[in-house]
Amino acid sequence: MKFQTQIFLEKKTPTIDYNSKVFLLGSCFAENIADKFTYYKFQSKVNPLGVMFHPLAILDLLKRAQNRTDFTEKDIFFSNGYWQSYSAHSRLNNQSKKDIISDLNSAVLSTKTQLMAASHVVLTFGSAWVYTFIKSQTIVANCHKQPQKEFKKSLLSIDQLNESLESIISILKSFNPKMTIIFTISPVRHLKDGFVENNHSKSQLISALHPIVSSSENTHYFPSFELVMDELRDYRFYKDDMMHPNQLAIDYIWERFQSSWIESDVKLTMNEVSRLQKGLDHKPFNPSSKAHIAFLSNLSKGVDTLVCKYPFMKF
Repeated sequence: MKFQTQIFLEKKTPTIDYNSKVFLLGSCFAENIADKFTYYKFQSKVNPLGVMFHPLAILDLLKRAQNRTDFTEKDIFFSNGYWQSYSAHSRLNNQSKKDIISDLNSAVLSTKTQLMAASHVVLTFGSAWVYTFIKSQTIVANCHKQPQKEFKKSLLSIDQLNESLESIISILKSFNPKMTIIFTISPVRHLKDGFVENNHSKSQLISALHPIVSSSENTHYFPSFELVMDELRDYRFYKDDMMHPNQLAIDYIWERFQSSWIESDVKLTMNEVSRLQKGLDHKPFNPSSKAHIAFLSNLSKGVDTLVCKYPFMKF
């Protein structure tokens, strides 16, 4: 008997191996997957400006990177003891005006550098809902918990999404025409928007993405959202907030991503990296015992062997 419907995922090309350079942008789910790339010591970077939920925020960053448009004082504001930017996540907030501008511009430069070298770019969209800062009439990436009356909430139309997606692909290809682009929809449920509104938002993104993906070269769709909705289909795969996939769900999606996108030949290296990671995290009962000293010596040899083969790896 079968107790689960399963989505068929074919092996994609070009696959990702330890020579690939992966750049991830988008929602907090993009960071969940980026954590997996980091754990297994792939060459990857994620969200220089922090988490971004909708396509227009990502497009704004890409335009800045393409045109090398620097952030200035007009792009930041002071609130609750910190300088902040509506174009960036709160993790870039800073008590120093000079430092936040420097950090923002470093993020733009990092984006440009990563895109020029990237073999694969993974973009994860969380929502089609956007907030417009009324004073400047600009759509923001993050409201930073400012008063709601200062923003106007709206849902991006299919036409607006199509235009933004085409621009995103065009800019990405301008950095590297041979890069592979992987789009996905975040399975995180944005229930603060409302149950119906969340589904409306996800459906807008899905409806806009598929025609663009099917008509664009080296552009693909990975079904993160569908894997959670249609294969897992159970609240036991969510965190206590019932909105974010839990670690079990993330691990499952990573396994399915591996089956589709990760080169099969690197599995042994991934297993060795995982063995070393677990060994380095091990807390011994007796750190000075001969057995533990021998254990550390073997770990060190294993690390040295991998780093010799892959100098970019850091343990």
